[in-house]
Order: sequence, then structure tokens, then C-alpha cells
Amino acid sequence: MEKLKVQIIEQLNLEDMEPSDIENEEPLFGDGLGLDSIDALELIVLLEKEYGIKVEDPKEGKKIFESVKTLAEYIESRKN
Repeated sequence: MEKLKVQIIEQLNLEDMEPSDIENEEPLFGDGLGLDSIDALELIVLLEKEYGIKVEDPKEGKKIFESVKTLAEYIESRKN
């Protein structure tokens, strides 16, 4: 999850943040980290570029991008 936090910070240019600033179960959108729909697109690009994972179902995406923990679990479940 630490590596994923670093990738999120780099991908979204969150220059003022450290991986330790992001809680594993903190919501990525809304009250948590406060990401928006543009950030969601950037996270989709990150998944495709770094892990070869495509997110095609918006409903599935909402669950995947709930928190760093859910994102990490999704990546782990898609590894072969």
C-alpha cells in the first residue's frame, strides 16, 4: 500500500503530501482525501500504465477507488 500511496501522490501531483498523510481506509473522494472526477481519470491511467488493469464499469470503479485499501486489494486480485 505504501508503493501505491507514492504512485497516487506522483500521479496526481500532490506535492504537499507524504504517503504517511494518507490513511489506508480513508475515502479518496469527498471528505477524505478530497479527490475529484479528474483525479479519478488519472487513477484509471495509473492502473492501466503501472498494472495493466482496465476499469470499464463505472459502478465497479466507485468501489475500487473507495480507499487506498480497496484499490490495493483490487490490484492484488487482478495480478496473475
